[in-house]
Amino acid sequence: MERECLPLERPLSSLTDSFGRVISYLRLSVTDRCNLRCYYCMCKDVKFLPKAEVLSLEEMERLCSAFVRLGVRKLRLTGGEPLVRPGVVGLLTRLGHHLKTGALDELTLTTNGTLLEKYATDLAAAGVSRVNVSLDTLDPITFRQITGHGGLEQVLAGIDAARNVGIGVRINTVALGGVNDRDFDRLIAWSGEHDCDMALIEMMPMGGSAASSQPPLLLDEVRRRLDQNWTLEPVSSNSSGPAVYARVAETGRRIGFITPMSHGFCQSCNRVRLTCIGTLMLCLGQDSGIDLRGVLRQAATDQAIDAAILAAIAQKPQTHHFALASAAPDSIPHMWQMGG
Repeated sequence: MERECLPLERPLSSLTDSFGRVISYLRLSVTDRCNLRCYYCMCKDVKFLPKAEVLSLEEMERLCSAFVRLGVRKLRLTGGEPLVRPGVVGLLTRLGHHLKTGALDELTLTTNGTLLEKYATDLAAAGVSRVNVSLDTLDPITFRQITGHGGLEQVLAGIDAARNVGIGVRINTVALGGVNDRDFDRLIAWSGEHDCDMALIEMMPMGGSAASSQPPLLLDEVRRRLDQNWTLEPVSSNSSGPAVYARVAETGRRIGFITPMSHGFCQSCNRVRLTCIGTLMLCLGQDSGIDLRGVLRQAATDQAIDAAILAAIAQKPQTHHFALASAAPDSIPHMWQMGG
């Protein structure tokens, strides 16, 4: 396929791939460990990575700082569940220094919410402005079915705690046909009552999870059903992520639709992911990982790290191929290792 550069809306930066996309968003998985076992994310016989393979928090800080130095404007920490990693608040506090210098626009977190009540005040102090909370249902029985655990009340308390300290909250809901699809109206209403935005997400066929071979529930049909009960008004401004937003007139809050299966968003992709073992994933749907841990641990200078990142960004593929296969290649890290 002949490569065609896309028209750019702003000047080239250091982190511009070979298709003209400016990479301004880094998602860092700080751990592959999690205190829930969501069946669409983890396999039944999950085996966590040896701790020796996982980057230290200092190594993560150094790599994140390199990306910021090269032009990344938004950092999101993910997991597994990032708040189970000891010292993660300290890492966020140190990364928050880039907010104070103006080198970074936003520091955010994705969490399952079970520990959010405990850490909300510290997160706000560190500079975290928004959190995405994974919440697929408000029904305790369905919550246990999906996550393998209880704890719904802890999640709801965590959301309240985050809002009380001024952290914006978006609810992330994976659309699961026959499991939680009857819950969407209730979640929209609840999100409006609690001043939260919401995003519905098509399940991606990542290898290893119990649901990876199941057909995804596509959001075009979901949106047609929602239109019967809600007034969804298009909004002109979207976030730096893949969600296409609408305003729910009845609640005043936004709802986003993330559609990697039915529509994709590769042409505007502005993000890369760094796993907890230092593999830079250029695309969720392709085996395109680049080892940065090896570069980092070879007593590399900042210049060598920068050069390795720039060389990796040049290899970012044009598109994923989720729609062409029933599952991701086995060589791609599992979802709980990449943080989505």
